[in-house]
Order: sequence, then C-alpha cells, then structure tokens
Amino acid sequence: MYDLQKSCAVLWVLYLMLEAADKLLKQAIQSRRESRVEDARRDFVLAVELCRSAGSASDLAVSLVHLGQIERDLHHTEASLQHYEEAAALCRVEGNPLRLAHTVRHIADIYCDEHQYTLAEPYYNEALAIYRSHDLTAPLALANAIRGLAILKQETGQFEPAKLLWQEARDLYSRVRVDAGVAECNARLDHLAG
Repeated sequence: MYDLQKSCAVLWVLYLMLEAADKLLKQAIQSRRESRVEDARRDFVLAVELCRSAGSASDLAVSLVHLGQIERDLHHTEASLQHYEEAAALCRVEGNPLRLAHTVRHIADIYCDEHQYTLAEPYYNEALAIYRSHDLTAPLALANAIRGLAILKQETGQFEPAKLLWQEARDLYSRVRVDAGVAECNARLDHLAG
C-alpha cells in the first residue's frame, strides 16, 4: 500500500511540474508577442528546467524549440543552435517526424543566416524529405522549408534549382494565401530572371 501511495504522489508531483511548465510556456509566448524578450527567455528557461526534471521528452523538446527561438531573437546563435539540436535529438527518439522536420528546418535557417550553407543544406534536405513523405504536412511548413533551401541555392549560385524552388514555394504560399510569401517569391524570381 505504501508503494502505491508513493507512486501516486510521485505521479502527482510530475503532473504539477508539467502543468507549471505549460503555464510558463503560454506566459513566455505571450511575453514574446509583446516584445518582452527577457521575460519570455526567463520563462522558457524555467519551462525547460521543469520539463527536464519531470522527464517528459516531448514537452522538453517543445520547450527547447521555444528557448532556441528566443535565443535566436537575441542573436545568441550558439545557444540557439544548442537548444534546437537537443530538441531535434529528442524528436528523433520520440519518433515525431513533423516536429523533427520543423526543428531541423530551423537549424538549417540559423546556419543559412550565418552563411554556413554547407552545414545548412543537409538539414533542409532532411526537413524536406520528411515533409514530402508525410500525409499531414501543412503546406505552409513545406513552403517555409522550400523557401530556406531556395535562399541557400540562390546564395550559392545554383540559380536553376533556386528558380524551381522559388516557383514551388510561391505556389504553396499562394495556396494558403500568404501574400508576403508570394511577393517574396515573385521578387526573387524576377531578380533571377533579370
């Protein structure tokens, strides 16, 4: 009987920790929307610590992605990459392909922003392979991954593949009515045509 009570108590504590982490995540997301970056970062750090303590790989991966994004907002590239890489490793273990694709696409974006195209390209290819093979892939997620690879191809002088990618991304952005995405794709295509 004592073991059962102890097990129930442990489960209750873990549940409370995950509830607190969820509340911190929501609070941090709101802080980020309101441009209170340091408040958001503090709450994301706390959420990561709680999820790590509770042993929830899935919740930890989500928290790490958010922390990685806020570090990226703050131009802390190394910290951002570290969080995204850890989240990607957790996604691989838990077998969540769409979350993995989203995470590795962000890793690729960071490397691309840093002009480290050789490091970025395998991550884009991985994200696109997952997205293209998964029935539940959102068109916007696919478009964003294609956009990143199109930038990489254009920046590295691979203009023909870049054109094809920009056209595909434009079609997807158009389908989901993301006018800014369509406009960017058209501008990039005009530049490549000129």
